[in-house]
Amino acid sequence: MNPCVFESAHFLFQSLATGGQLLCLLRLQNRGIFALGKTYMHRAVEVAEFLRLRKEPDWKVIDVRAPGEFGEGHLPNAVNVPLFDDEERKEVGTLYKQQGRQPAFLRGLEFVGPKLADFVRTAEAISPSRKLLVHCWRGGMRSSSLATLWAQSGFEVKTLEGGYKAYRKYIREASARPLNIIILGGMTGSGKTRILKSLAKKGEQIIDLEGLANHKGSSFGTIGELPQGTTEQFENDLFEKLKVIDPEKTVWIEDESRMIGKIFVPDALWDQMIKSPVIKLEVPKQFRVENLVNDYAGGDPQLAEEALLRIAKRMDGKMVKIAIEALHQGDYATTADLALAYYDRTYTHSINKKPHHLIFPLPLDHHDADTTADQLLDMRSQLPSFL
Repeated sequence: MNPCVFESAHFLFQSLATGGQLLCLLRLQNRGIFALGKTYMHRAVEVAEFLRLRKEPDWKVIDVRAPGEFGEGHLPNAVNVPLFDDEERKEVGTLYKQQGRQPAFLRGLEFVGPKLADFVRTAEAISPSRKLLVHCWRGGMRSSSLATLWAQSGFEVKTLEGGYKAYRKYIREASARPLNIIILGGMTGSGKTRILKSLAKKGEQIIDLEGLANHKGSSFGTIGELPQGTTEQFENDLFEKLKVIDPEKTVWIEDESRMIGKIFVPDALWDQMIKSPVIKLEVPKQFRVENLVNDYAGGDPQLAEEALLRIAKRMDGKMVKIAIEALHQGDYATTADLALAYYDRTYTHSINKKPHHLIFPLPLDHHDADTTADQLLDMRSQLPSFL
């Protein structure tokens, strides 16, 4: 028997016995003794190239960080294939701090070894075209290890140089570019979100912050929405919208508070929003009540009551009681009318803080979103040129 093969077989046995299958496979592959058909070498690419490839349908993004890290924020449409689960990552990290690199490395091999075949099967299911974009937190051992395994299993693999950390830095910088923003303002119930969508249908650029945040921006904002994610994920999702915005053209954004539910609007965008012109829709209260009834009627009355109780301290106690009674009687119009007493006062206080030369009222005698969108486009052409 060839001594090299004998040595390799001996190493294979030892590695399998200790759970070090990945290390074994990689060493055998490097010696040219073990190969799985056509193989590749993986290569690190910078963020811009990684994102360019991501737009191509054959390339699939795999995030190999632990599920807890992935849950805090990830590239949109990335698939989580963790090298370590949360408990394994914690144990390896503790070993590294207390005993050093080698004990942590060996423990990691023990965790990873039994998963190797599943890693390959999972990658095959994710990317039938066998093209993978892989990253971890800093572009270190986790992504390199699995990228090597997949490359030697016949996948074309690119890793993200600097990892997810570099991606986050890249999107923060890219999201700070100047935009030509017009803020769509107006009291609660003015139908601003529907009007934004009408503007989009007419070919206008919009950013629906409430849609991205899964929150309608008030105490009632979670009703009928998916659970909110993290601010970090919101920023990642927002970047997907910002990167395709033409900065030379208008982008319409609804007037929002700094926080949308538990999500913070990023500083760079917020700083531009508060300096941008506001077209303030002036919609009669009766229309706003109708809009709110259409938005919220038929939902869980208990959730609406909880929302009322969250703002009860800022409302007249008697009015809160009447609003809750009306809610449970199905009189949603009365509930909405009483809630607007609070929200109108809050919005007036907020809009009064903005420079008056940036506010442009648009009185409306209807609540048709398409008609309002046309009026907004006419009004845009009349805004002062110094804005």
